[in-house]
Amino acid sequence: MRRYWISPDQIRGVDVEISGESFHHIFDVCRQEVGSHFEVLGDGNKAHLIQVIKLEKKRAFAVIKESREIPPLPKPHLVLALSICRFSVMEAVIEKAVEMGVTRIQPFFSDFSFIRKENSLPPAKIERWQKIVISATQQCGRGDLMKISEACPLGELWKEFNPNGTHRGLFAYEGSATVGIKTELQTQKTKELKDLEEFWIFVGSEGGF
Repeated sequence: MRRYWISPDQIRGVDVEISGESFHHIFDVCRQEVGSHFEVLGDGNKAHLIQVIKLEKKRAFAVIKESREIPPLPKPHLVLALSICRFSVMEAVIEKAVEMGVTRIQPFFSDFSFIRKENSLPPAKIERWQKIVISATQQCGRGDLMKISEACPLGELWKEFNPNGTHRGLFAYEGSATVGIKTELQTQKTKELKDLEEFWIFVGSEGGF
């Protein structure tokens, strides 16, 4: 069944009004029509099966036939701290991160990032990333949208990481290390994680850290 993400304010009790960009995608691109049944996401961790009952030029009206709960992502939440890479690679990473259950991506600038300064990151790219998040969410059926935080320098990110001791991190370093990723992940699996809020994975650029 087709599934679409809409703004939460378009869901009003059992009534749904679809407009704006959601309307264009659902009815102009995907050719849904009066009588169509499909799921919409956007109301917390719920998916609603709706039926379209009225279609106007720029908005549509539907009613909720049934709803189902989508389990929230379990804790610890996974945060991917990612050095901004080539845009085509960045887009692929964002899509897969949504599908794999990453809660948030924290982009950062570093010495060897593809983009090294904040004013060099085009606003249109950020909008593009948000659209990829929505598209991937519709495909995999998540109940929430993965967040993409505002990009910041790596130095600032270090200051913000683990402010209250409830976060843990894994630093993917390209050089030699005393502990490999596989070994460390196995170790983490055996630890008590009930008080752990977030698990961060730091990934540098193609040029390394």
